[in-house]
Amino acid sequence: MQKFSLAVLFFLCATTLRAQKFTLSGTIKSKAKGETLIGASVRATNGEQSGNGTVSNEYGFYSFTLEKGSYTIEFSAVGLQNQLKEITLDKDITLNIQLEDEIKNLEGVVVTAQSRGRSISSPQMGIERVSTKEIKNIPVLFGERDILKTIQLLPGIKSAGDGNSGFFVRGGAGDQNLILLDEAPVYNASHLLGFFSTFNSDAIKDITVYKGGMPAQYGGRLSSVLDIKMNDGNNQDYNVSGGLGLISAKLNVEGPIQKDKSSFLVTGRRTYVDAFLKLSSDSAVNSNTLYFYDLNAKLNYQLGEKDRLYLSGYFGKDVLGVGETFGIDWGNSTGTLRWNHIYNSKLFSNTSMIFSNYNYKISIRSGGDDFDILSKIQDWNLKQEYQWYAGSRHNLRFGFNTIYHTITPGEIKAYQSQSVNDAALQKRYSWENAAFISDTWKASDKLNLTYGIRASSFSILGKGDFYNIDADGKVIDTLSYDKGEFVKTYVNLEPRVAASYSFNTQASLKASYVRNVQNMHLVSNSTSSNPTDKWIANTNLIKPELADQVSLGYYRNLFGNQFELSVETYYKWMQNQIDYRDGADIFANSDAIESELLFGKGRAYGVEFHLKKKAGKFTGWVSYTLSKTERKIDGINNNQWYNARQDRTHDVSLVGSYQLNRKWTFSAA
Repeated sequence: MQKFSLAVLFFLCATTLRAQKFTLSGTIKSKAKGETLIGASVRATNGEQSGNGTVSNEYGFYSFTLEKGSYTIEFSAVGLQNQLKEITLDKDITLNIQLEDEIKNLEGVVVTAQSRGRSISSPQMGIERVSTKEIKNIPVLFGERDILKTIQLLPGIKSAGDGNSGFFVRGGAGDQNLILLDEAPVYNASHLLGFFSTFNSDAIKDITVYKGGMPAQYGGRLSSVLDIKMNDGNNQDYNVSGGLGLISAKLNVEGPIQKDKSSFLVTGRRTYVDAFLKLSSDSAVNSNTLYFYDLNAKLNYQLGEKDRLYLSGYFGKDVLGVGETFGIDWGNSTGTLRWNHIYNSKLFSNTSMIFSNYNYKISIRSGGDDFDILSKIQDWNLKQEYQWYAGSRHNLRFGFNTIYHTITPGEIKAYQSQSVNDAALQKRYSWENAAFISDTWKASDKLNLTYGIRASSFSILGKGDFYNIDADGKVIDTLSYDKGEFVKTYVNLEPRVAASYSFNTQASLKASYVRNVQNMHLVSNSTSSNPTDKWIANTNLIKPELADQVSLGYYRNLFGNQFELSVETYYKWMQNQIDYRDGADIFANSDAIESELLFGKGRAYGVEFHLKKKAGKFTGWVSYTLSKTERKIDGINNNQWYNARQDRTHDVSLVGSYQLNRKWTFSAA
């Protein structure tokens, strides 16, 4: 018995000693500007344990746990110099890092094996990171770099049409893409009727597109997430820059409020097409108006070692006028207040209060019948997220968000009109909630898993009338609800799982499954995006759209990591898809919008090939997508499958950039 007790004691002591681990954490920033770095690589090596590492999150924070010992820590980020630190890990250590700008040479940017290896080992698939450098190297229209035009060159992402900034992702409709600017949803991402996007590239720090296997913290759309992060502003030096294009001018101002602690950023642009119109001697031309402007602004303040505040906003508007008789203006405004807090070396949190607004106004002045038509969608959003680095093999994310939607479908305001009176469609109110949890688990040196679930609910609220309709779309019953009264609540579970198996450091196989739910829908009389498209929410008859997607992919780095090859195939099932009855009039419809709609299912499947060169004087990519997108809606095409509007069987993109010297770069797309 005594020998058994000694053996147990020895085993427990040995296990304790072997399991003694500590955490290395901190924040990674750019030394030149003081901005936090997203997706920077951290890798630890020693004689016994090598290849362990992590990447910084959206706010530059990193954390990972290692066994007690001495390590060489390498910090790296694209476009910045690598930095090495020698540490002895015998306690939890906080190590904040500033990376210096890369020393440029004529051989181009060399992408390190460490940063390249993340795309191989990460279980995340269907994700595309677009750098601001890539955007700058792609040919532009009228001197304006365009983020949305750039991502349309990626596999699986297709343009909604020539001269249109709208896009389709893996067979999804244009409204099935969640577009976020500093966490705030953007409901109309186009300027000048789709020729330009709302995003000024001078204000942007990071662009990430999720086409499949979306992380659990994202929800609300079926097909994709376009997550755009604004620059924080330079907290080291003041900087003023600007430029003149063929039709627009822009100005960027940034600098420290208190050096190393706080900074500001203001970026604005405006077109001057209207100035050229005024030069015409033809009164039918010089009386017209056509321009847009937008403004990005951001403040951030470091409260201490563990807290930082951000306040950012976007304000943009388009104005189009034909003489004195007709005018239309539309635009977005967003605002985001965020608080980052580091509880300890393993727990990071972000709290966000978010505002988003999209509205348009049509003005008619016809002599005696002067009136405006107004429409608006407005969101108030509270979001709380936590990231818990539970150990050397687990990274958990969990949190919740709640959104209050207000939709003003249409309102007429008459001004001294003889035949037009004030009128309004009913406002619609809804309350959307979600909670999520996910875990990234390093199951072994070769196998990595990400799994999680998102639980969402969508409550339709009064005040208002709701309807029942028959098979012909005629209203047969009206239900009235008081202000704040619950009309109906939809509850859904959205599981997500992804896995990657690395054959070696150069090749891996990945698979994923994701379910997405969409509660806000765009309806339109037009085949292309226009500012008067109408957003509607679920009703007692309009159910949430659902999509289940499975994906399988093979990834390989070639020729010393200079090339990246990927092949992904996917299949997507969609339920409660929306189409229109013959002769549907969405714009002038009454409150019973359901009477103009038909519902059914959809499917999309395809394969995507992508070859990218990321090092050397010549860089670029070639992509090819073979796909099919179909819908089956009762009442259309004899209730048989038909090609959806967004069906594009073949899609090829070629992008190339050649750096001749330090001053000259040639590009084509």
